[in-house]
Amino acid sequence: MMYTKKILILFSFLFLASSFVFSQAKINWISFEEAQKKSKTKSKKIFVDVYTLWCGPCKMLDKNTFSNKDVIKYINENYYAVKFNAESPKDVTFLGKKYSNKNYVPNKPGRNSVHDLTRLLRVSSYPTLMFMDSKFNIMGIEPGYKDYKGIEVILKFYKNNGDDFLAAKTKEEKEVVINNFKPKFQPKFQPN
Repeated sequence: MMYTKKILILFSFLFLASSFVFSQAKINWISFEEAQKKSKTKSKKIFVDVYTLWCGPCKMLDKNTFSNKDVIKYINENYYAVKFNAESPKDVTFLGKKYSNKNYVPNKPGRNSVHDLTRLLRVSSYPTLMFMDSKFNIMGIEPGYKDYKGIEVILKFYKNNGDDFLAAKTKEEKEVVINNFKPKFQPKFQPN
């Protein structure tokens, strides 16, 4: 009886410890400035999540997609990940030029003014996922919420220069590429 109790305690401890370790895994989000510095020493493509504080689908992306262990691992290994608030009050230096949000209103509830860098990047809806090469040239813009399956296909295509995906000009052609894709990412919580 005592032996069984010790085993149960050990398994409970191991389960809690592993849950804690997996819950601590996060995407290594950095700023545009940090990504530009890192790119000088190690060349990687850039993945940008353009979001706003009031955006419901942006929050879902954080909660559901960016917490998936396969998504986290793939982004951290293959991209410099930039999280950019499209309405941020902070100045951002991008490719040698300073951008700001002069019309930002502190403590304003809901929507605020759009950052100049958001305008430069031509982002008009949130969330928007942006893919850049190592020199910060825009390879592609993917607006809207993506679940772990939806983001896997675009992460992998842009990582590999996205030839098939980028060559698809129409929505229908993109759907053919997506439908032929063989996903490997697993859901966040797998049922037993």
